Amino acid sequence: MSRYALTLGNFKIEWYSLLIIIGVFLAIWLILKEAKRYKYPTDFVFNLCFWTIIMGIIGARAYYVLFNLNLYSNFWDVFKIWEGGLAIHGGILFGLLTCILYCKKYKMRIIRMLDFIAPALLLAQAIGRWGNFFNQEAHGAVTTLEHLQNLHIPDFIINGMNIGGVYYEPTFLYESLWCLLGVIIILIIRRLKITKVGQPTAVYLMWYGLGRFFIESMRTDSLMLGGFKMAQIVSIAMIVVGLLIIMITSRKSRYEDLYEQDNQETVRF
Repeated sequence: MSRYALTLGNFKIEWYSLLIIIGVFLAIWLILKEAKRYKYPTDFVFNLCFWTIIMGIIGARAYYVLFNLNLYSNFWDVFKIWEGGLAIHGGILFGLLTCILYCKKYKMRIIRMLDFIAPALLLAQAIGRWGNFFNQEAHGAVTTLEHLQNLHIPDFIINGMNIGGVYYEPTFLYESLWCLLGVIIILIIRRLKITKVGQPTAVYLMWYGLGRFFIESMRTDSLMLGGFKMAQIVSIAMIVVGLLIIMITSRKSRYEDLYEQDNQETVRF
């Protein structure tokens, strides 16, 4: 299996990079589409997405490198993100901070923007995981051909999980499918008349946190903090924050601060 989507002489495009780009563009499209319903200025939303994505990639790489300093004796290798090595939790953290600062600067409502971003981010994550497949990374423990065949997954995935003559659990696939299901759930929740502002964000935090916690337990390449898997620690924190948001928003009256409320009015500054 080739990790390159396109090869023209010395010019090569890796699947990892291509899939990240596809995920980013689809996420931006989804965010702009929803923000337009609430009359958010297109320029503001696009610029927010641009800086959030840039800082998110920087954060994802910095997070990964900090936990794997022994792999980067050559300083310039730090910048070779096309070879893999992006930690989504670092991207979420840096992206969140960028979004908060940018919204504060232009006096936009932060939690509303996060609700726009939630399903788009999950979609980008679902697509990006396939880059791990082509790089043959982010997989689980050793397994058997019979086990993979019993999962009724396509043969090309089974063949891709054969690394050096050994079959591995396709945890990238589990997370990708979990994220896609989460996208559908959040898009449905956003259209319910009882959904309050902030709850789509809460569902994202709890859904991804829950799935990643269990999937991470199957992975063999986890970033560690002492004897604990860092991704599981962050996942627990995401679930707790999501629950807190649900508790806070649920204390409001039934018709207060609904997500679908005032969607035909000018955005509130």
